[in-house]
Amino acid sequence: MIGREMRIVRVLRKNYPSAKIALKFRDPWQLLVATVLSAQCTDKRVNIVTETLFKKYRAIEDYARAERSRFEEDIRSTGFFRNKAKNIIASAKKILSDFGGKVPEKMDELLTLPGVARKTANIVALNAFGKVYGIPVDTHVRRLAFRLGLSDEKDPVRIERDLMKIFPKKLWGEIPYLLIEHGRAVCSARKPACEKCFLKNLCPRKGVKNA
Repeated sequence: MIGREMRIVRVLRKNYPSAKIALKFRDPWQLLVATVLSAQCTDKRVNIVTETLFKKYRAIEDYARAERSRFEEDIRSTGFFRNKAKNIIASAKKILSDFGGKVPEKMDELLTLPGVARKTANIVALNAFGKVYGIPVDTHVRRLAFRLGLSDEKDPVRIERDLMKIFPKKLWGEIPYLLIEHGRAVCSARKPACEKCFLKNLCPRKGVKNA
């Protein structure tokens, strides 16, 4: 008999057959920049900002030489722009000095870049290099993992560990995007549409008021 967790995956696959990363990019560096910008910001807003940003700063050297105050203005609408600008510029310099100008593929090397934690490293490794080290946990994944009873943890790293124990590695690259799609479409943070949710018979609705 198929377990509840795999039944959840099957239902999500059926309803979101095209689930994939929403950020737009052309190379590993652009993906890294977009992922850093996506912290506490919607992918839609990031794509609007990077459409102009990627034309203005074409090579990683352009970012390394960028005037920080001007770069901050270029990304201001993504929020937390000062810290993001500092980390992106510093990462560009480190990649040029330590990695020959190419974004590293290994998890331990990605984690040495300023502002890069496991979520960003997982996203870049998976979508730029096809390497699966873990499961990126963003706000949607965190929320749905709890509501679906997949993890009781609040820390993203611990949530990731729980999900990695539940699902086989071959699904790690797929799971986050299925959960993200469902989080956007149905299981929103403020008002989840539980009654019309196609997972309602599989979901314990943990933490959902009036469930």
